[in-house]
Amino acid sequence: MTDIKGASARTSGPFVRRLYYVLGMASPALLDLQNLTKQYAGTNAPALDHVSLAVGPGEVYGFLGANGAGKSTTIRTLLNFLEPTSGTATICGLDIVTDAVAAKAHVGYLSGEVELYGKATGQQFLDYMAALQPLKHRDYLTALIERFDVTLKQPIATLSKGNRQKLGIVQAFMHEPEVLILDEPTSGLDPLMQEEFFKLVHESKARGAAVFLSSHNLSETQRMCDRIGIIKHGKLIREQSIGELTDLGAPMFRVVLVKASDTSKLQKAPELTVTSVVNDHTLLVQPKASIAAALAALSKCDIAHFTTEQLALEDEFVKFYEDDKS
Repeated sequence: MTDIKGASARTSGPFVRRLYYVLGMASPALLDLQNLTKQYAGTNAPALDHVSLAVGPGEVYGFLGANGAGKSTTIRTLLNFLEPTSGTATICGLDIVTDAVAAKAHVGYLSGEVELYGKATGQQFLDYMAALQPLKHRDYLTALIERFDVTLKQPIATLSKGNRQKLGIVQAFMHEPEVLILDEPTSGLDPLMQEEFFKLVHESKARGAAVFLSSHNLSETQRMCDRIGIIKHGKLIREQSIGELTDLGAPMFRVVLVKASDTSKLQKAPELTVTSVVNDHTLLVQPKASIAAALAALSKCDIAHFTTEQLALEDEFVKFYEDDKS
């Protein structure tokens, strides 16, 4: 049994992972994908191409990629809305295909587009979800409703995008699931509700849940996640801890130079990374380490205009997509 306990999520097979679950032992991973592949009929390339990743108890994993990269296909396959072409995945040691019903009992899911039965009220919807899967603590649902100021008495069809999103969040977390699969969870939320959501994810992590979330928002990913994976054309091209995100998260400066000759000077500056040369006089640069050192290097040039920019995650992906030759 010692060998099983020491097995990593990458090397343990489905039988071992299920044994952990049956024996009530701490599993190497609550969510485990091994070479998961999905190819739609009539297509040349798979939408999901041998993706392997694992999310352990008390871990928040950010799954990032441009539109069409394979994020939604991954989530739909994990939930058995789509059947994988090859490969395997388990949730709490349960196979997503052969044990689909049992596996889903351990999952809280929030869709990227929250579409609920419009004629039902919020209260009727939550009552229905609680009847499908009994709650561990009824007062936890009550607390969630109060925290997110959920509208209960109106028909869902009359609710705003933000209010539907809050209802969707509550239904995903109300059962206190071991695994949370969240697709663009903060979409439509105002800043106060976003903060409340961040706290909720932190609390779920603290109780040992595995959180797998898809997002386009780099700043919220940095706040919530322990690790990220970047997917491109169905392939997981990069995986790293959030502490290694300096190249993604560093501030971006747009510098307009008076002299075009200073462009080459900045390109050679050890304190800076020139991420893009817009034209002869304009560059986008990032600090390699210290912001103060980067600004000191810039001060040696005659600058006509200087602004700080926060690039969207989609823009950051351009760098990875161009650099990746696989």
